[in-house]
Amino acid sequence: MNEELQALQDKIVVMLRTVYDPEIPVNIYDLGLIYNVDIDEANNVTIEMTFTSPACPAADFILMDVQMKVESVPEVNRVDLDLTFDPPWDQSMMSEEALLELGMM
Repeated sequence: MNEELQALQDKIVVMLRTVYDPEIPVNIYDLGLIYNVDIDEANNVTIEMTFTSPACPAADFILMDVQMKVESVPEVNRVDLDLTFDPPWDQSMMSEEALLELGMM
């Protein structure tokens, strides 16, 4: 990954860390809900993500927040969200920070 692409990836991750599931006091990135961030040569971003449950009551809010925040990065042209439940999310996907925040470590 070249330096410009890495810098853009880092900016996107910073924005993803500002998105919270209203029911859990940890951002969606550290929760492990972001499976992949792909940036093409035109700076179009595809984010593969999931939720802690397919029946997440805050799904629409979280998706809208991700879309809005990643689109706010000046270098990003377009954002596509790819919602998946394969593999299903589980607690092993959480970062150490998330585990500490939730008292699970």
